[in-house]
Amino acid sequence: MRITNWGKYPVAESTLAAPRSQADTAQLLRGADTAIGRGMGRCYGDSSLAEPLIISSRRLDRMLDFNPATGRLAAEAGVTLSEILDAFAPRGWFPPVTPGTRFVSLGGAIASDVHGKNHHVSGCFGQHTAWVDLVTAGGETVRCSPELEPELFAATHGGHGLTGFIAQAAVDLVPIQSAYIRQETVKAANLGEIMDAFEQSGGWTYSVAWIDCAAAGSGLGRSVLMRGEHARPDELGKLPAKLRAAPLTLPPAHTLSIPVDFPSFVLNPWSVKAFNMLYYGKAHSGVSESIVPYTTFFYPLDAVNEWNRIYGKRGFTQYQFVIPKEAGRAGLEKILARIAASGLGSFLAVLKLFGRQDHPKGNMSFPMEGYTLALDFPIGEKLFPLLDTLDAMVLDYGGRLYLTKDARMSAETFRRGYGALLDDFLAVKQRWDPQWRLQSLQSRRLGLARQGGM
Repeated sequence: MRITNWGKYPVAESTLAAPRSQADTAQLLRGADTAIGRGMGRCYGDSSLAEPLIISSRRLDRMLDFNPATGRLAAEAGVTLSEILDAFAPRGWFPPVTPGTRFVSLGGAIASDVHGKNHHVSGCFGQHTAWVDLVTAGGETVRCSPELEPELFAATHGGHGLTGFIAQAAVDLVPIQSAYIRQETVKAANLGEIMDAFEQSGGWTYSVAWIDCAAAGSGLGRSVLMRGEHARPDELGKLPAKLRAAPLTLPPAHTLSIPVDFPSFVLNPWSVKAFNMLYYGKAHSGVSESIVPYTTFFYPLDAVNEWNRIYGKRGFTQYQFVIPKEAGRAGLEKILARIAASGLGSFLAVLKLFGRQDHPKGNMSFPMEGYTLALDFPIGEKLFPLLDTLDAMVLDYGGRLYLTKDARMSAETFRRGYGALLDDFLAVKQRWDPQWRLQSLQSRRLGLARQGGM
């Protein structure tokens, strides 16, 4: 069958198996030449695509245990963040780190070692994971943690399923007092202003900016920064009394749906510029305050079902990079200018400032202390030459690309970006998968299948 992830590019011709138990998973792995695990398929590229076999965690969807004294939740890998939120946010608990969609699986969050709007405070998802149960390529179940097989534990976070099939895990949720976020919005006229705003927002738990990648000249990098904190009940005074009476319960959500793939001509330089002008223009000048549901702050795109259809039948790729903080201003200025000049600017562009990131031996997680920019581009003839140019610029500034979003990076770019982190990861993989049977389309493209398998 034809299988794609969220970007709808590339396409894999593969068998999709959905085991109901760890024993079934082990049997599948023992009988496979090569395979990779997959959760909800919300990664944008090909890190959870493989040929000929993909093993889905969708039926491994049970919550196993919860400790209300500590917030520790044990669950199977197919449980989604959405299901965790539905079950535990009304009880006053929230994921410690969350990406920009709640429709990701627990296993996927670990495999990507996802980050969120609070990286400068809370780091990546793996810093809040207590243990992980893996089914190895040989069909053995191994529990790893910071104390048990610590290198395997570190390599599994950000390892994109190449160390084993994530079957179960435990994560420490954090307490909240309401289902709302106290949000401040800051309008920035250019790149210098938005970077100053980030530097001044270190005391906020959450911060993220929409950035106009089509703007040039004096408006290069104009942005809207959103920063937030979990609201206390006494901060909900502007909400209707009915909502204040149940602060941990959200009102019914309204969603839209994209019923068909948009024609390719809908997304063009003029429509992108028009959208960006309207979005930037509607933001209030200076600083404004509001109380918003956590769904609005963390997951705005989840309110639009199948929004990936906006990019048409050919699909899209998200290009996300990070460059060190000290190179941020010069690097972002040149990269944004190159994107604006290309005419391929994205209307979904997000800028964040990462904090310090530790990498225990074996860990290959994406973040480093610095600025990360993510942009959506529809697949087209002019795109890949532009991205090759951006790759070279990112590397020149000491940065790297995010594997979860990648669908086309070269092996050389990958090697230069991850360097010693990759070497340590490969040593762990060699120990636990000596025949290199755990492979994805991405790992083959990046040269991580050369020592074994097909």
